[in-house]
Amino acid sequence: MCVFCVRTEVKIPTTLGFGTRCHDVRTPKVLPGLWRGKYFSSGGEPAENQVTPMLRHLIYKIKATGPITVAEYMKEVLTNPAKGYYVYRDMLGEKGDFITSPEISQIFGELLGIWFISEWMATGKNAAFQLVELGPGRGTLTGDILRVFSQLGSVLKNCDISIHLVEVSEKLSEIQALTLTEEKIPLERNAGSPVCMRGVTKSGIPISWYRDLQDVPKGYSFYLAHEFFDVLPVHKFQKTPQGWREVLIDIDPQVSDKLRFVLAPGVTPAEVFIQRDEIRDHVEVCPEAGVIIQELSQRIALTGGAALIADYGHEGTKTDTFRGFCGHKLHDVLTAPGTADLTADVDFSYLRRMAGGQVASLGPIKQQMFLKNMGIDVRLKVLLDKSDEPARQQLLHGYDMLMNTQKMGERFNFFALLPHQRLHGRSHPMDACQSKPSVSPVAGFGELTWR
Repeated sequence: MCVFCVRTEVKIPTTLGFGTRCHDVRTPKVLPGLWRGKYFSSGGEPAENQVTPMLRHLIYKIKATGPITVAEYMKEVLTNPAKGYYVYRDMLGEKGDFITSPEISQIFGELLGIWFISEWMATGKNAAFQLVELGPGRGTLTGDILRVFSQLGSVLKNCDISIHLVEVSEKLSEIQALTLTEEKIPLERNAGSPVCMRGVTKSGIPISWYRDLQDVPKGYSFYLAHEFFDVLPVHKFQKTPQGWREVLIDIDPQVSDKLRFVLAPGVTPAEVFIQRDEIRDHVEVCPEAGVIIQELSQRIALTGGAALIADYGHEGTKTDTFRGFCGHKLHDVLTAPGTADLTADVDFSYLRRMAGGQVASLGPIKQQMFLKNMGIDVRLKVLLDKSDEPARQQLLHGYDMLMNTQKMGERFNFFALLPHQRLHGRSHPMDACQSKPSVSPVAGFGELTWR
């Protein structure tokens, strides 16, 4: 059945009275083009060179071991424990380097909350589920989802919910804790444990932090990855008369404190990830994304649940998408490493291959279509009817950013992994508190009908 031609029925109140965030600031200062969805040739004009601690570290490394892969470069620049871009800074928002959908409009997170509830209902209302977010940013998205869970408490009243956040950044973990937990209840910190922190959300739900997905307990879970896969390290390859050659990063022989791209003289190990029938002359592959997709697929196939992935990307058609962002502007990827975000478009065809048939996949579907199917217009009308004029303008601005095809509407995509049983009307063995699952299409990938 075509997932774009179906309707999903979920019994949710039409008023959608989820309330608003207590810190609901949707600044009109956000300008089109500040998200990370534009294309940028990694050979673009560089910004003024700056000898950063990360640049010095990379130069020492290259001098010691030779040119490094783009994947190793990304990993060092973004997540090096001592100097990594993500480790000790808050890069989100107007004062940061980029902005994401949850920061633009509360409606985005609310509709994702509805998606998880609709999937929970469609698969038999399991007695417990884990909500696991990969790379939760400031915690804004999880906060909006939790507000939906609280407002629909009568639906979820017999369900034991727990929150699990996978975050490599110590700085962002602290911000997430401030956003999501009750300050009166101190956090439990475990430096040497797979669980870095534990706490309780403002609505009384247990919450835990991890550095790695593999540390999250296995069980019936809903996984969320919003703008997560785009920052995982990619290997870049160029087709030459001698065959595929990996793009490496070396020191510029003309300028001792400057980096440059070079081609490997021979075959490198990551070439195994290139498809034999590849017709492009330049490709980017992300083995780490494949490992994570395989882990998610195994978990979902074994214990049920689903994964919802939202990111910008393509179906194995694009070539050079590696780019940098600093202060809401495109930034040369080799200049002043450690001061800018690095990202590359997600290859959804690769994610689908890596799932390996263990689970079913839906999408990618454009963000505009997914949010429209989820009822964004209904929710916008409810909020507009309750708002004063400044708030109305803010809501309309956020809606335009999310839905406009020239902005985020067509640049971002939604992609889902679900058990095969979910799409064929069969369920995992039910526990004593689980009701019979309904055979219904998947919300978002078909139109959601509100009752």
